[in-house]
Amino acid sequence: MTTWIIGDLQGCYDSLMRLLDQIAFESRSDELIFVGDLVNRGPGSEACLRWVQEQCERGSAQCVLGNHDLHLLAVAAGKRKANDGDTLDDILRARDRTSLLDWLARQPLLLRRGDDCIVHAGLHPDWDLDTATLCAREVEAELAGTQRTAFFARMYGNEPSRWRDCTSAEARQRFAVNSFTRMRFVHRKQHALMLKAKGSAESPPEGCIPWFAAPHHRPAQSRVFFGHWSTLGTVKWPQYRVLGLDTGCVWGNRLTACDLHSESLHSVPTAPGEGRTPEG
Repeated sequence: MTTWIIGDLQGCYDSLMRLLDQIAFESRSDELIFVGDLVNRGPGSEACLRWVQEQCERGSAQCVLGNHDLHLLAVAAGKRKANDGDTLDDILRARDRTSLLDWLARQPLLLRRGDDCIVHAGLHPDWDLDTATLCAREVEAELAGTQRTAFFARMYGNEPSRWRDCTSAEARQRFAVNSFTRMRFVHRKQHALMLKAKGSAESPPEGCIPWFAAPHHRPAQSRVFFGHWSTLGTVKWPQYRVLGLDTGCVWGNRLTACDLHSESLHSVPTAPGEGRTPEG
């Protein structure tokens, strides 16, 4: 069995179908793991969500939640306004939206394969794997529970930015959401989340480093597969044992899959009609 880890779809359904053809995906013998952001900005958000749900329910796929997936859930719960350029209306107007969104809300923030991790944005450097897993499970319980709407009301915000300042459940959960779904750069010395910093990991803003360049507490042999960072610049960072699989499909670049075991990469150009102009 081949396990393929696939970068951010963001509603690029035609590109996904092309990629699956290229890797000769066979649902009976292969497995797919999606690194989050299944929806939004691309024209096929509903199609992507339904296809991934079907494969997950058949046992041939898994996914983690990304920031755009959480945005969809928060908009549906009435705790976040839709943004200009969102492509979520088909999902929000679907007759079965409740069951579809309930399924999405039950998906994890973190998947582990031994010492390897699959997340959307990253793994905070101040966490060991057990701490990261506990943080993920705590948030997942909130998302899957009956008080999900109340959770969205307190989920957003950039503080606390440091793990050591998470002195309450609310602070700990917000920090976890930001680390798993929004993080790119951290402060060079304090490892505070620098959520407003953008750009390539090869040219970080002053005082910042990519989250994966900070000393980590995970095992030496472990790898982290992630998405979220379309301007990362490089997919493989062997010196840090991370692979960033968001290659900017929705921005007219490519959709990428990585073989979990061999780390071989396969990608396809964005399908016609699915790419957008990057925002300023």
